Amino acid sequence: MKLSIFLEKMPLIARISRLLLIGMAIWHLYVAFVGPPNPYIMRGVHVALALLLIYLTVDRKGIRTEMPRWYDVLFGLIAGATALYPSLNLNYITQRFLYVDPLMPVDIVVGITLVVLLLEATRRMLGPMLPITAILFMAYGLTMTSTLPSVILEQLFMTPEGIFGIPIAVSATYMVLFILFGALVEKMGVGQLFMDFAVAITGRQAGGPAKVACVTSGLFGSVSGSAVANVMTTGTFSIPLMKRMGFKPAFSGAVEAVASTGGQIMPPVMGAAAFVMAEYLGVGYLTVAKYALAPAVLFYVALFAAVHFEAKRKGIGSVPREDQLPLKQVILERGHLFAPLIIIVVVLMRGYSAPFAALCGIMSVVPVAALRKSTRHYVTIDNILDALEGGARNVLSIAAACACAGIVVGVIDITGLGLTFSNFVIEAAQETLVIALLLSMVAGIILGMGMPTTPAYIVQVALLVPALVKLGVQVESAHLFVFYFAILSAITPPVAMAVYAANTLSQAKIVEASWAAIKLGATGFIVPFMFVYEPAILMQGTPLHNTLVIGQAAVGVILLAAALQRYYFGNLSAWQSVVLFAGSLCLIYPDWRLTAAGFVIAIAIFAVQKARYRGAPGSPAPSN
Repeated sequence: MKLSIFLEKMPLIARISRLLLIGMAIWHLYVAFVGPPNPYIMRGVHVALALLLIYLTVDRKGIRTEMPRWYDVLFGLIAGATALYPSLNLNYITQRFLYVDPLMPVDIVVGITLVVLLLEATRRMLGPMLPITAILFMAYGLTMTSTLPSVILEQLFMTPEGIFGIPIAVSATYMVLFILFGALVEKMGVGQLFMDFAVAITGRQAGGPAKVACVTSGLFGSVSGSAVANVMTTGTFSIPLMKRMGFKPAFSGAVEAVASTGGQIMPPVMGAAAFVMAEYLGVGYLTVAKYALAPAVLFYVALFAAVHFEAKRKGIGSVPREDQLPLKQVILERGHLFAPLIIIVVVLMRGYSAPFAALCGIMSVVPVAALRKSTRHYVTIDNILDALEGGARNVLSIAAACACAGIVVGVIDITGLGLTFSNFVIEAAQETLVIALLLSMVAGIILGMGMPTTPAYIVQVALLVPALVKLGVQVESAHLFVFYFAILSAITPPVAMAVYAANTLSQAKIVEASWAAIKLGATGFIVPFMFVYEPAILMQGTPLHNTLVIGQAAVGVILLAAALQRYYFGNLSAWQSVVLFAGSLCLIYPDWRLTAAGFVIAIAIFAVQKARYRGAPGSPAPSN
């Protein structure tokens, strides 16, 4: 299909939106290639483009299908102009004394206008939760502290600590490139590669369809960085296949929701919030990926084991033979599409920056797809433009989230709320670390409900991380701890967005699906406590010690999955499940006495099951 014909068949508003979104993507690629301008200019243009495009392309019901109303166009233009105000007045902004020189009337009008239009744009893009959170924090600063309104406005609008702070800086440099990379590789057939690869390596095993969902969602989620988007992409194939093979609708949807959520903690790409973490920690992105690798592996080992035990308990077999693919065929036909991901990892390992690595990956996608006939048909102008448009559209939500989260962080910084909240957590925990961790877990899940991972993580860094660090938690462990619960809020009731998305495909009861997701993702709620008490899980120890600790933890999470699914080497009775659950916790906690007790329990339950099946005539033999 020719580009001109493609454009002619589109409504006028879709044509305009498409051109603007493609222009936004091209501008960011150009900046990445030639080098970023002044930070204020980079961040201002990024926010201006995002706000303008949100008002032009998004209404209350989602993406527009008709021309925007005149006031939406006006709001978009005003929002873009106010976001550019600091960039266009750099000398004035940089030479004035912060919090000393009074604001001019134009500063006040422009600042208030930007804040209001940003809140409305975020509401349109992400729903009301994040804007309401920002409003509550501003209300706290205005009514519960002695901070002057003009000082709060100055903090939010005229410093690099508010709307134009670290979150939007990361969005404008790191995130936008990796989002464009993810959109481009998907258009070049990588999604199908992930699916075929997962079927080839797991499709012949017991519970093959669910294991395919685990692998596919983990691979795709690492690139997409969005649990809900991942569910709606891979779940359209995996959930009906799981249901057809005998898994309950609730379990099928829960597997997809949990696997998709875990993609944000799985290197090499991980989710967008990982780039913010690298910036906060002052380390390279590859270092963050190294910290996250073992916990992510434990998460998926537990999920894979849970699926296996459930399949054995239900007697569910492999993927139908007609849907199975030989691994050799997959590699020969599409395996070269792994190359862009490998290029990104190699560039990062050579010590180059994450934006440069993303740019190298983007530049390699089209040539790699054109290498073989099996994927060459994906290389079309329309596909490339669709990828640029889709990637830029995904950037809009990230940019709005980061800018709005900047409001929250700015208020926390200027009012001292972070220190106040940290002292509250320490006092409430009575300086007991485990209580502080539990309080932080609950607070993190509540803060993350209904919010994207990135702003949820940013808010928690400002409120929770200082308290954990004061109680002796390593900085890296504290950041990853809150990062996990920002992610896991997507499968935690009552606002479990990934589970809701999966339910649209599985048609299960929401309560049943939520409970199934909690059981499948239970390891995700325990792993953060593990690496707080044992930094070896974050690869912070000798290779031998790291290996022993991670291996022990892997056995522990497998036993945990067995206990929750009530199947070990055979069906587990209620008391056996409880005892095995206790044994799994003993193995998870880093203490040699508990470790010994855990292994004794695991062996004892195995012996009991073996004796039970031997002693019951006609009973099936234990199986693994």
